[in-house]
Amino acid sequence: MHPAFEDWLRTLKDKQARQRISIRLIRARLGNFGDCEPVGDGVSEMRIMSGPGYRVYYGRQGKRTYIILGGGEKSTQSRDITVARARFNDMR
Repeated sequence: MHPAFEDWLRTLKDKQARQRISIRLIRARLGNFGDCEPVGDGVSEMRIMSGPGYRVYYGRQGKRTYIILGGGEKSTQSRDITVARARFNDMR
């Protein structure tokens, strides 16, 4: 996981959302990404139906899934996608 994502998740005040996100990450490790959508440049978002509509961004290339790049809310989606894409490009 990207350190910025770990900080975001750790400081998330909504405990229920933090639990839901943690469960989604466990499921993703097992191959079940659930409700997700590509957002471009190899980055996809997992949509978490909790609170203000949390998003978790991750990078994929081929069959390999890379680290979790970031997280945010629906209201900050455009900015969060831009940041996730930049982080993913830095990793390539």
